Amino acid sequence: MELTIDCKTRPEGSKPNGLRRSGQLPAVLYGHKGTESISLMIDAKAAENLIRDASVNNTLVQVNIPEMSWSGKALLREVQTHPWKHTPYHISFFAVADHGDLEVAIPITFVGTAKGVKVSGGSLEPVLASLRVKCNPSHIPESIEVDVSELDAGENLVVSQISLPEGVVAVDDADRVVASVIKGAS
Repeated sequence: MELTIDCKTRPEGSKPNGLRRSGQLPAVLYGHKGTESISLMIDAKAAENLIRDASVNNTLVQVNIPEMSWSGKALLREVQTHPWKHTPYHISFFAVADHGDLEVAIPITFVGTAKGVKVSGGSLEPVLASLRVKCNPSHIPESIEVDVSELDAGENLVVSQISLPEGVVAVDDADRVVASVIKGAS
């Protein structure tokens, strides 16, 4: 699913709280021209919808800035929220079109029932919730499925044993434990 957000350049001297009161959310785009950044504003409702459907440092968003005739892919880099209202307060994007491979953390989804759980009465103990990978921005997977069905009691599954999609390379140490099956009480 492609996510798109339309932004406007933030007027010089505008105050973030004033923007929020008018239904806009302050935002910034980094990396579109090297180290240069652009101060933006986004419709608050559109920002809330984007945040609901996207995850930080994992989701590519099509960012459109009609006033500047700029459009491109950006990684949702940071979402700041109000301390007690938990409403979005500020959003940061990082343009990725010309930056080659990115390093991102992808959530791990465990599939199957471990042999050590079925046969030996052990329990599956996930150690990692996400895996750091390097890949082209257009190939960022939403999650990495890890099949644990062959894992027996007392065994560990390590990063090097995970099957990754083409073009995706694990950055985490190859010997790092992803999940273990703890032996059940005898």
